[in-house]
Amino acid sequence: MRDGGRVAAAIEVLEAVMTRHQPVKDALRDWGKAHRFAGSSDRAWISGLVLDALRRRSSIRDAMSEDTPRALVIGALGFAWGYSGTQIAEMFEGDEHAPEPPTAAERGGLLQTRDDAPLNIAADIPDWLETSFSRAYGQDAAAEGQAMAGRAPVDLRVNALKSDTERALAAVAAKLKTVAQSDLTLDGLRIPETDPRAKAPGADAIPAYGKGWVEVQDIGSQLAALAAGDIAGAQVLDYCAGAGGKTLALSALMENTGQLYAWDYDGRRLKAIWPRLQRAGVRNVQVRDGKEAETLGDLEGKLDCVFIDAPCSGSGTWRRRPDSKWRVKPEALKRRMAEQDEVLSKAWRFVKPGGRLVYVTCSVLPDENEDRVANFLEGREDFTPVPASEAMAQSGRLADGAKERLAKLEGRFGAIQLTPLRTGTDGFYVCVLERAENRN
Repeated sequence: MRDGGRVAAAIEVLEAVMTRHQPVKDALRDWGKAHRFAGSSDRAWISGLVLDALRRRSSIRDAMSEDTPRALVIGALGFAWGYSGTQIAEMFEGDEHAPEPPTAAERGGLLQTRDDAPLNIAADIPDWLETSFSRAYGQDAAAEGQAMAGRAPVDLRVNALKSDTERALAAVAAKLKTVAQSDLTLDGLRIPETDPRAKAPGADAIPAYGKGWVEVQDIGSQLAALAAGDIAGAQVLDYCAGAGGKTLALSALMENTGQLYAWDYDGRRLKAIWPRLQRAGVRNVQVRDGKEAETLGDLEGKLDCVFIDAPCSGSGTWRRRPDSKWRVKPEALKRRMAEQDEVLSKAWRFVKPGGRLVYVTCSVLPDENEDRVANFLEGREDFTPVPASEAMAQSGRLADGAKERLAKLEGRFGAIQLTPLRTGTDGFYVCVLERAENRN
């Protein structure tokens, strides 16, 4: 395909996302099925343009004075990909499948810049989240939003149950020359973000992945798992296990010793965990599928660590799922907050005296993070906050100097808010609480 036809395809995909409210992943898949002549490089180019248009939707809409698929795509070509109005017009020439060339108004929009843009435009966030962002990040709110509007790398976690960092790094590097070890975790590998017009490397094509030597997991998610601390031989509950990403990380920290229970309030989410456990060589996980009272009742007050990867808005993953940034609504956020309160009100009961409760979200909003912890701790003295950097360091898997870097990010309750700007990771909130010993 020529570039003009690719642009037309991107507009078509965005039309499905914006008017039919189709998730972008599904819209791209359906377009590919309906246009099988498009090669993998064509699909990568189209996908990159669509995602960049969504990442910067607010600022592009402001510059172009329109919120249409065409305006967003042309704006993304200019503001995200660096094409001039003349270059975009030339891209459309001589291609019968291309859209109409940019109008004078559209060319003018591509020249627009603003130094006094309101936060929702400067940060490329929904306007109703301005207050939350300002409260969380203060004068850095716009820069935090801009970082979340960027592209994300592919991160891998070395599975210590089957390999070690040196061997896994060499195996991945043999396939992908750009891979590097993380400067935050000893087990983290990073494949830098690619040119938006190029096809990103697929982890499933790496032999080390098929062998179970590495798992796809954002470095931020890996750090969150480390907050469980030194849990070798311990009794641990992954309370919202889902597809098992953090379950696998916790099992590796436990060195396949002790007992790790994986449970989720929505049992359907656990279906994906089984092949992942097998590929990773996990032997200490007991998947419990059923109603909480019946399935977990025998564990009350007996566990060394209860890990909560709470249901949330997913705002920390906006780089990877930019369409979700514009789908989240105030009512949905309130429902998530109620779910988070419920999860905390139930999960703590499984922590034994002296044990640890780890509360994690993939959110960058204080409404879902420190506000929920504050609500949980109100009027109770049996749980005490622990500095998250200390808890992570106890795992023994932080990179040199990482503890000191992370300690500088600690806020209320000693919790750490990871963000693309601060740590180069997805957005994760990590808070660690310890239950008091029984007093006689």
